[in-house]
Amino acid sequence: MADFVSGFWNGYVMVLVGLSLLFCVFILVSNMGKGAKKGEQVELHGHVWDETLAEYNNPLPQWWMYLFWITVIFAIVYLTLYPGFGNFPGLYKWSSKDGDGSQYAAEMAKADAKYSPIFKKYADMDLKAVAADPEARAMGQRLFLTYCAQCHGSDARGAKGFPNLTDNDWLYGGAPDTIKTTIMGGRQGVMPPFGPALGAEGVEDVANYVRSLSDLAHDSLRAQRGQELFQQNCAACHGPDAKGNQMIGAPNLTDGTWLYGSSKATIIETVTHGRSNKMPAWEAFLGNDKVHLLAAYVYGLSHNAAAK
Repeated sequence: MADFVSGFWNGYVMVLVGLSLLFCVFILVSNMGKGAKKGEQVELHGHVWDETLAEYNNPLPQWWMYLFWITVIFAIVYLTLYPGFGNFPGLYKWSSKDGDGSQYAAEMAKADAKYSPIFKKYADMDLKAVAADPEARAMGQRLFLTYCAQCHGSDARGAKGFPNLTDNDWLYGGAPDTIKTTIMGGRQGVMPPFGPALGAEGVEDVANYVRSLSDLAHDSLRAQRGQELFQQNCAACHGPDAKGNQMIGAPNLTDGTWLYGSSKATIIETVTHGRSNKMPAWEAFLGNDKVHLLAAYVYGLSHNAAAK
């Protein structure tokens, strides 16, 4: 409710919640005691389906009624103790907002006091030394499985569109400081679409040339034409030798490592429509000390034999 600056919304929520609870109570009360008395015939609702199928006007089972009453009572108790009834904060004054006095802030401060010394132990160490430390590597792995495995996989071997972190093929570079920079600030990779500029035939020529760079099956005539188109349109990012540019994250097209796949259809799709991918920045969420451990773990995946 703190996000609504107008007092109208406070009243609106209070009225809506109050009327909802009163309506539930009304429905329950109006259905209490209904039904035929002993020996009387139960009335029918008057609805008929399939010519003869009718419905008796029986009351709700008592156990069902009790469940509804328990729900109403629980809601009243909850809204009395915790926020939910407009701007009323509840008797416990509970808040999940990140600020002084909130439960979240208290829990974070408690956790920080408990775990910060553990992370600080490695914060000033060289990343390579951290990567070689078994305890630090185990901590980094837990961080990786929690925050990175969703995209890169639990084995860090990646998936379509998500780089393999174990193979020494780096879009932006595999130096320790570069890996840490990537995790801290994230990356935004964009390849523009060339379909409109090259046309279908030109795109297929370029695709054949790109496949030829990794010794994949290709049409040699199309590859020859594609080489000229590549120099005119693609070399600015991937380089005249197609070995990429880590300054801007342009991949090496000659090493047989493919982020989206090496089939001709996939390469044609990439050249025609381009690609856009983003790795989020983790500095604000994890902080420097945790990122330091995480970067060391990632570095160790491809550089530290003991980590494999």
